[in-house]
Amino acid sequence: MKITINGETREFPKGTTLYDVIEKLGLEGKVMAAAKNMKIIKQERWKEEFLEDGDKLELLDFVGGG
Repeated sequence: MKITINGETREFPKGTTLYDVIEKLGLEGKVMAAAKNMKIIKQERWKEEFLEDGDKLELLDFVGGG
């Protein structure tokens, strides 16, 4: 199935969770917020949030600065 992550389309197998994507991309511990189809998904639900073909994800981290 095709999932768009931060504007880039990638292929993942059916049954993939939001956490699976974060882990596959090597972003565990770096992603602070995640949205699926413009809806924020709480971090405690990432392992339960299954993705479907065509979903759009935004994975965000926070960078300090000033």
